Amino acid sequence: MQYVGIFAKVHDPRCSYVARDLIDWVIGKGMIPLVEDNLALHLGMTESSCGVVIAQQADLVIVLGGDGTLISVARLMVDREVPIVGVNLGSLGFLTEITVSEMYPLLEDCLYGNFHISERMMLRSDIIRDDEIIASYTVLNDVVINKGALARIIELEAHFDGNFLSRFRADGLIISSPTGSTGYSLAAQGPVVHPSLDCLLVTPICPHTLTNRPIVVGGDSSLAIMLKSKNEDVFLTLDGQIKMELKSGDTILVNKAENRTKLILSCNKDYFEVLRTKLKWGQDNSV
Repeated sequence: MQYVGIFAKVHDPRCSYVARDLIDWVIGKGMIPLVEDNLALHLGMTESSCGVVIAQQADLVIVLGGDGTLISVARLMVDREVPIVGVNLGSLGFLTEITVSEMYPLLEDCLYGNFHISERMMLRSDIIRDDEIIASYTVLNDVVINKGALARIIELEAHFDGNFLSRFRADGLIISSPTGSTGYSLAAQGPVVHPSLDCLLVTPICPHTLTNRPIVVGGDSSLAIMLKSKNEDVFLTLDGQIKMELKSGDTILVNKAENRTKLILSCNKDYFEVLRTKLKWGQDNSV
């Protein structure tokens, strides 16, 4: 392990001292830190690396922040599937489950190959307009079709593997990976799916038919969603971080991506412990 990429949520007040200590630790172990541009600027460093260079060179990537920061880094790392350590600067995250106090013992284990990798399915989304692919994205969490603030109910037509599924009249539709099942999909009453599975989740947002319910299909399925509404304000949002406007007749194809996100996880926590902690399962919530 020679190059270690370091990203951080620079607006977090704990970022500066945690990142400085981490950089010193990496150098002390004889490795070369690749500090992302925004973090380097925040720390007043003269040497930095852009995200693309880190993705090309890093043997390991450490993300200081929350789940949103890690999700954005995961998209950068997808082509080489660089292992990622997510360190949460605040409360426990679904993805950034490592605390600052756990970071160095875990990194010491990584130097000796003693770590556990969780491989997460990603989604490939192609946007087709007038029979041409106008944009393609690979995301970790979800692909969301939703209406603008002043738009009326939108109408969507869904097909799985060429077979007609349904028409949805709703505020939108969420297509998520198992990792994304604990994100926007969960807020829209979608199921929690273990991240080791390969599947697609389709969750309507405020459907105007009570019989519309979330559906889970195999990861090798291909989902095609066509926007049937005309003259409406409709957007495609990817991982909650990328946004583009859609037009009537656009089709969004969603499939399992070829590559995966590789997360290095703590051996002291399991997925269900994270769920219980984040979702407060088993706790008395009575007033």
